[in-house]
Amino acid sequence: MSCCRGLLMKLESIRLKNFKAFHDVEMRNIPAFCVIVGANGTGKSTLFKVFGFLKDAFTTNIQTALTKLGGGRGFQEVRSRNAQGDIEIELKFRDKPDAPLITYSLSISEDTHTGDAVIQREMLQYRRGSRGRPWRFLDFSRGEGEAVTNELEKVTDESELRREPAKLKSPDILAVKGLAQFEKFPAVVSLGNLIENWHISDFHISMARPEQPAGYAEHLSTEGENLALVTEFLFKRHRTIFDEILQKLSLRVPGISKVEAKTTEEGRVLLRFSDGAFEDPFLSRFVSDGTIKMLAYLVLLRDPQPHSLLCVEEPENQLYPKLLEELAEEFRDYARRGGQVFVSTHSPDFLNAATTEEVFWLVKKDGYTSIRRATEIPQINELVNEGDRMGFLWRQGLLEGADPL
Repeated sequence: MSCCRGLLMKLESIRLKNFKAFHDVEMRNIPAFCVIVGANGTGKSTLFKVFGFLKDAFTTNIQTALTKLGGGRGFQEVRSRNAQGDIEIELKFRDKPDAPLITYSLSISEDTHTGDAVIQREMLQYRRGSRGRPWRFLDFSRGEGEAVTNELEKVTDESELRREPAKLKSPDILAVKGLAQFEKFPAVVSLGNLIENWHISDFHISMARPEQPAGYAEHLSTEGENLALVTEFLFKRHRTIFDEILQKLSLRVPGISKVEAKTTEEGRVLLRFSDGAFEDPFLSRFVSDGTIKMLAYLVLLRDPQPHSLLCVEEPENQLYPKLLEELAEEFRDYARRGGQVFVSTHSPDFLNAATTEEVFWLVKKDGYTSIRRATEIPQINELVNEGDRMGFLWRQGLLEGADPL
């Protein structure tokens, strides 16, 4: 089984137990473009942090990832308040449309002697059909277990699976991380590549404005500080995409007729913008926040190799409301090209561009958050079928428990 950047991976469900505000929740039948809304403090950011946490754990280890997520307190801060038992995460996905359903489950506990976090159990299972039990390709507990060495496509019966025992250096290391370094565990390598390719955007306009040292970058970073380098890369290596970005930017930001990445004599890269009314270009530090942000999103969403999973929080900030429906369509197009997208928003204007199938909302009650879906509410379906839009219905209070203000 192979895996590469831009593969049509699709997350189909998420189950969380004892993970911060999510005491026991599940999202099912997740669409390629998923919009999350909810009042402040309900857990929109926390939902995205699940993906960031798994990626951090894959890069480092569980203890470090929990400490980062929990503000230094680790397991006790991340586990739901007043909850007992392990922190549990379960993801179900397909790494391409016609592939078997993959279930990855992770259970994290706290060592009673040291207080350190340990991986109580980690499993990777495949279901080849709608019936029968799934085939277990990885099963580890506290650093010891076994993994399958077969290529998935070459196995027709579970009895043909070859399992090899292994022991990790520490009980807080993901088996996916440890074994993904070895090609003899192809199923694990595939999942590791997918996790490594997730992108949780935390774009900061202030990071994108300064001049950057000359260098090379193909993909926009988490905070966007390499925007000028990626713009330069697209200009030199993917001119058609660069021209499309410029055309879209000029349509959405009146007066911008040209964008270029310029390398100075000192070897620093800066962005220059041209206005049709003036002969001399002006630097990125002089353009509006909205212009920089729109450029960054266009660069991110026109990536020649989409991330398998992209998470973006509140893209509406610094952008004119009239641009948000077009931006939503850009996200949807990105998902069509191969990268599943999760977006959280506080904007009814952005939500107006979403269908009922794409909208989930979070509701917090008695300290814990539940997840609801627009398609589950008959009244919402009826109103949308009659011509209403999700953002308007949100303003009217029909997404019960989700205040848009």
